[in-house]
Amino acid sequence: MVTLESHHKAQRLMDWTILGPAIVNSFRKLDPRQQWKNPVMFVVLVGAALTTVLFVHALFGHGEAATSFILGVSLWLWFTALFANFAEAVAEGRGRAQAESLRKAQREVVAKVLSEPHHGARFLPVPAPLVRRGDAVLVEAGDFIPADGEVIEGAASVDESAVTGESAPVIRESGGDRNSVTGGTRVLSDWLVVRVTAKPGETFLDRMIAMVEGAKRQKTPNEIALNILLAALTIIFLVVCVTLLPYSLYSVAQAHQGTPVTITVLVALLVCLAPTTIGALLSAIGIAGMNRLSQANVVAMSGRAVEAAGDVDVLLLDKTGTITLGNRQATEFIPAQGVTVEQLADAAQLASLADETPEGRSIVVLAKKKYNLREREIEKLHAKFVPFSAQTRMSGVDLNGQSIRKGATDAIEGFVSSHGGRLPETVRSAVQLIAKDGGTPLVVADGAKVLGVIHLKDIVKGGIKERFADLRRIGITTVMITGDNPMTAAAIAAEAGVDDFLAEATPEAKLRLIREYQAKGHLVAMTGDGTNDAPALAQADVAVAMNTGTQAAKEAGNMVDLDSSPTKLLEIVQIGKQTLMTRGALTTFSIANDVAKYFAIIPAAFASTYPSLGALNIMRLATPNSAVLSAVIFNAIIIVFLIPLALKGVEYRPAPATQLLRKNLVIYGLGGLAVPFIGIKLIDLLLVALHMV
Repeated sequence: MVTLESHHKAQRLMDWTILGPAIVNSFRKLDPRQQWKNPVMFVVLVGAALTTVLFVHALFGHGEAATSFILGVSLWLWFTALFANFAEAVAEGRGRAQAESLRKAQREVVAKVLSEPHHGARFLPVPAPLVRRGDAVLVEAGDFIPADGEVIEGAASVDESAVTGESAPVIRESGGDRNSVTGGTRVLSDWLVVRVTAKPGETFLDRMIAMVEGAKRQKTPNEIALNILLAALTIIFLVVCVTLLPYSLYSVAQAHQGTPVTITVLVALLVCLAPTTIGALLSAIGIAGMNRLSQANVVAMSGRAVEAAGDVDVLLLDKTGTITLGNRQATEFIPAQGVTVEQLADAAQLASLADETPEGRSIVVLAKKKYNLREREIEKLHAKFVPFSAQTRMSGVDLNGQSIRKGATDAIEGFVSSHGGRLPETVRSAVQLIAKDGGTPLVVADGAKVLGVIHLKDIVKGGIKERFADLRRIGITTVMITGDNPMTAAAIAAEAGVDDFLAEATPEAKLRLIREYQAKGHLVAMTGDGTNDAPALAQADVAVAMNTGTQAAKEAGNMVDLDSSPTKLLEIVQIGKQTLMTRGALTTFSIANDVAKYFAIIPAAFASTYPSLGALNIMRLATPNSAVLSAVIFNAIIIVFLIPLALKGVEYRPAPATQLLRKNLVIYGLGGLAVPFIGIKLIDLLLVALHMV
């Protein structure tokens, strides 16, 4: 598959086309109007500004501590704020790199607005930004489609590579489920009459660019809850640190010895106690999750959709194209009693000559290969072909007094009965046997006479059963959706390994099934491409519309798959869970990291007030100032080391939630406790070696 070049660029962290602007944006984001949205980092910014003032004050000989110490703390607090901004800026930069190629698809084009909504009507050239919703526009070969819309007349080959990354053109035509077109794509051949469905500035491409850039990314419920927790912890530590200064002053006054703790040390203590690591990376994790979706050629219309994808526990999957290869193939002709297999093959092929479906073509091919039925030209037969319809559920041909029909068993049974015949028991048994084995039976009849059964077989995709087993291990229920009869559906469901199935699915049945699962507290995901899928897509928690589908489906969904791959839903759920796992892992690390820092900074912070606290210096740090500065430096640089993990995400492996929790506690919990002890001690040794304390 050909993907957007920017997708590959976005996957490379050390790309200066991203890092250069990210460094500049890190400084721009120091604006307090932006920083206050993240309470944890806003406290760091205020602390950096306060210690800068204290440093300037110390330069004039009135410092509360050594000038170099105050300067060191101040600089590293500024670095902490900048590193946090850098993480977010890199994540946004990756999105902008992807959006840049999408923006190229937006062009200043001239729209041919028709006076009447049909081909041949007079048109008026109008700049694309002035086209209004409801206008009918003519798009001819070589023209760019000016805005999102639906094809109301015509059929044409359309180049959508600027949006999807696919070099192969696609067919767009009026009627059916392939009538949706996207502004910025180009017509290669023929012509289309398109009714505009989007307002200027609100096109699908506009929404895509806004989402991949992260400019309009809304925080998810879990993210908001975590932000509230981080803000609450910061406020608690702020209150603690504010009250420590008068307590220290009182203790020194009462004991008549020691010196009170300095404001610089208290600011350093607050920054090290507050959950700055996860506070600095939280936004980057969310933006990176959106970027991973866009790298998979999926556009999420809201951050909540990504969040929900991680919490989904029920997947509704179309059978065709997702679980099976997509095209049912004729594999066998089973004649009725008194009918030869050659007679059945001949009739089945005649009934299928004008059938352009994959099933119809496979019947023609099977008759050619097995029974050498070749060189039949439709024009020379002078036959009347009866096309398939959803009402009759059969198709066929009227030729030389014959009325040959092929179709669903009950439909053919009704046709035969209307001609005075009946369905033989041997044929009924063959139908049941095929359905039981997971195949699709098509009965063939000539008027009142039943000729036999065609065995159509769906091929279950290789490896799909193992994927469903993985999903089951992490608590996700898979439900197959199919229009097949219950017996056929049950056989394929058993072969594929899904947990449940919905047979003879109608739009109402899909909607009812989703509501039933949601009423039991489940989060449901599904895919769809047709207008008949729109109600269920609107109801689902994660609704992935196919880009090749109708405008109604895309408007009902909260994600759009540009590749129009039904199996993409499995990848989307994986990306959602990876985002949640990454946030959980780094939160665990951050909290454990803070606990370890307490042992370094608290004894040092109060060593001047309570010399006896020196016994708690278990890390054997050189001096109180060295301990405080080492902790502040470590607090800043650990953010830089964790940026790649925040952007790439924790490796996803299907496993039960309890197993993942244990793994996170061992790797990121114990790691978060151990790493600061090692890191702070090494920094302390370096500071001493450089005579900086």
